[in-house]
Amino acid sequence: MEFNSLTYGIFLPIVFAVYWVLPHKFRWSLLLIASYYFYMSWNANYLVLIVFTTFVSYLAALIIEKSDKKGIRKTALVVNIIVSLGVLFFFKYFQFFDNSLVLLLNKFAIQLHPITLNILLPVGISFYTFQTLSYSIDVYKGTCQAEHHFGKYAAFISFFPQLVAGPIERTQNLLPQITEERKFDYEQATYGLKLMAWGFFKKLVIADNVAKIVDNIYNSLNDYSGFSLVLATILFTFQIYCDFSGYSDIAIGTAKTLGIDLMTNFKSPYFSTSIKEFWSRWHISLSTWFRDYVYIPLGGNRCGKIRKNLNLIITFLVSGLWHGANWTYIFWGGVHGVAQVIEKNLFPKSKKNKSKILWWLKVLVVFVFCCFTWIFFRANTLADAGYVLTHMFSGIGNFTAYIKNGIIDINITNFDLLKIFAAVLILSVFDFLSLRFDVINLISKNKCFIRYSFYFVILIIIIFFRATEASTFVYFQF
Repeated sequence: MEFNSLTYGIFLPIVFAVYWVLPHKFRWSLLLIASYYFYMSWNANYLVLIVFTTFVSYLAALIIEKSDKKGIRKTALVVNIIVSLGVLFFFKYFQFFDNSLVLLLNKFAIQLHPITLNILLPVGISFYTFQTLSYSIDVYKGTCQAEHHFGKYAAFISFFPQLVAGPIERTQNLLPQITEERKFDYEQATYGLKLMAWGFFKKLVIADNVAKIVDNIYNSLNDYSGFSLVLATILFTFQIYCDFSGYSDIAIGTAKTLGIDLMTNFKSPYFSTSIKEFWSRWHISLSTWFRDYVYIPLGGNRCGKIRKNLNLIITFLVSGLWHGANWTYIFWGGVHGVAQVIEKNLFPKSKKNKSKILWWLKVLVVFVFCCFTWIFFRANTLADAGYVLTHMFSGIGNFTAYIKNGIIDINITNFDLLKIFAAVLILSVFDFLSLRFDVINLISKNKCFIRYSFYFVILIIIIFFRATEASTFVYFQF
């Protein structure tokens, strides 16, 4: 059941109505039932995995909290980490590492055949695994208490808005909201609906319209060269952002209609003036997770310069691997890690410069860097990424023909191109204003005629300019 489906359009209003009618003491059970139903709509067998992972982390946390012996507490934590990551490894990485090992051994004339496992990657497994891990680690560190009620804990782990693609919530934020009594707040609920509408705009009007162009080119790279590759890369830069941040907006908006606040996951990342700032604005729940549970435990900034730089690169390599079982993701993560090391050592943060020109120049440089690195994220193989990098500027000597032929090659009408450009312009204005204001609140404070005119226009755009073919959210594969 996807957010952009008719089924969800029926599912959510039912959950919303029943949730607010039920007495508080029964609401956690409704959330658990609704979340498990939501998850089982993809594949009923997935339920076994999430229940197993939930139970292991629940039990480990109870042992950690009740035991006075450090050895037992540490053993419980380690067992939970091994079991949880073991399940994740088997379903997501076993085939990748097996194939990589076979290829490596074949290089040394050791012939082996890869083990082929016909298993599907359960949606959301990376997200809920990290949520259970952070919970058990936080209980071990004493930053939160273990939840003794298994049902309420299970509802926290499986909360359906953020279950399959985040945000990856922290125990201290979400778990109390599952268990505490909440009263219906009209302002919060309507804000959630507006945020959902903005998320649907990003997903249906931008991401889905762009996806077909990007997929056609990146899945048949040898048929393209020149500006068409540049255009596809720029379009993917907006596709991945609108697809994922659109999901986050819908998830956060959905939770708000139920009186629950999830953490912000994106803050206008393409208006960043450094790579470090980009990662403080992009997929915030994941970047802060890796900071707290990988980078800091490795030593963080508390060690020598070389070790500190190595910690940063290792963290980003792991982050790349988290995104998928492919060397392209690992390389993508590594490039971002190295870039941050270079940025930190060669371009230390200086006093705030008020020059608007310099600010825009930095934003442009970071945006171009992100565009280039997204090539590795989107390419099916490292060889494909190499092809894009070596062919994207072919024919640029004749600049007019370079641009014209590139647009012709992507096989898109002028109207469709204008439609995408207009939608991206609206997105850019919204994100730019979001640097200083809560745009949704700003619009909501306007006179009735103005704000409802705006809502009507956005609704019309979504209805009439959405992609004819809806696509799955990109981050479901992670």
